[in-house]
Amino acid sequence: MALVRRAGIGRYYDVNGWLFVAPALGLIALFMIYPIAWSLWMSFQSGRGMTMKFAGFANIVRLWNDPVFIKALTNTMTYFVVQVPIMILLALILASLLNNPRLVGRGLFRTAIFLPCVSSLVAYSVLFKGMFATDGIVNSTLQAIGLVASPIPWLTHPFWAKVLVILAITWRWTGYNMIFYLAALQNIDKSIYEVARIDGVPAWARFTHLTIPLLKPVILFTTIISTIGTLQLFDEVYNLTEGKGGPSNATLTLSLYIYNLTFRFMPNLGYAATVSYVIVVLVALLAFVQFFAARERDR
Repeated sequence: MALVRRAGIGRYYDVNGWLFVAPALGLIALFMIYPIAWSLWMSFQSGRGMTMKFAGFANIVRLWNDPVFIKALTNTMTYFVVQVPIMILLALILASLLNNPRLVGRGLFRTAIFLPCVSSLVAYSVLFKGMFATDGIVNSTLQAIGLVASPIPWLTHPFWAKVLVILAITWRWTGYNMIFYLAALQNIDKSIYEVARIDGVPAWARFTHLTIPLLKPVILFTTIISTIGTLQLFDEVYNLTEGKGGPSNATLTLSLYIYNLTFRFMPNLGYAATVSYVIVVLVALLAFVQFFAARERDR
């Protein structure tokens, strides 16, 4: 065992431990710390293509004068405000239903609900575009049962395109959150519910006053990961709108805007890096608010 004495301290520490973790630390520094530091440096640069020059805080000033960025930020926050609560609530409801041992075929239902989040992204995007096309099965069904008189322009109308993106995200990731809730529900001591049932506590009160408090750590976890995923939303919008964020930037997100600034338009890597740090700040702020709110409720 290789021991090295600390300067000025009569103690020794094992060098072998540091040598053991050195390769992992090197990879982390190469593929995480270095890109973060490089992107931070680039956020203070400007220029098109690979010609970069120092611009100071000009990129930050430009953000608030860029209507496309404002639109992308508004869309991203809309997805967060609307989609995250829907997905969390729906996942909790589905998990509660599947936790019932008397439900026939619950294994099949569990698999069917979870399957979309492990399916091919391209396949599910093609499926959604076909289902919600003007002559797709969704419009045909809605017209057949008399809910709409004419086909809904899911892919060409700004409002309905945004609704379609929310439906696609919810359909894909609700099953992922459901698995966490289902595992947590199955680990709750059943005697707690038996005591409440003997005391005459109704089912809804047991759910709100027993189940929900016991699931708080899982609810906080799924809320944070859903928030991070929504603020970084890219795949669904890119595949459903062919990378355009249309119509008229109605579905454009911050991540897709970063992609367009880097690869599709005349590249401006400095400004793209600045937009990426907007996502970093939003994730940090919202995660802090959620942690703080959860802590305050527990007091």
